[in-house]
Amino acid sequence: MSQLENCPNCGQVYVENAFREVCESCYKEEEAKYQTVYKYIRQRENRTATMDQVVHDTEVEEYLIVKFIKKGRIQLVHFPNLGYPCDRCGRIIREDKLCQNCKKDIYGQLSQLEREEARERAIREEGKTYHVINKKF
Repeated sequence: MSQLENCPNCGQVYVENAFREVCESCYKEEEAKYQTVYKYIRQRENRTATMDQVVHDTEVEEYLIVKFIKKGRIQLVHFPNLGYPCDRCGRIIREDKLCQNCKKDIYGQLSQLEREEARERAIREEGKTYHVINKKF
């Protein structure tokens, strides 16, 4: 269900929905900036532009370009020098949410945690086992 929210950009009250995170006027501004960026990177000589070059030449904020990329509006397949920051370390990546180093680190931590839990379970299971010597019934 829709609810009233304040626009994170300008503070104006708007009805929040699944498609927009900003008010109507800020949405129109974002669309105009998207068109500016898209026209710029579609030109043959600008297809290999880096993020810094795009920001400098279009005067569109980097966070907006990253937002367009994450929403899938700019396909990185066509633009080899563009990317967005890893959610954990900030390194520039082209797919997923984490870079390979962060994934490797997290998987390592998870496997270490699983080994520790398995060892603790084994110790607990050993504590439940007892042996009767010389059964006398």
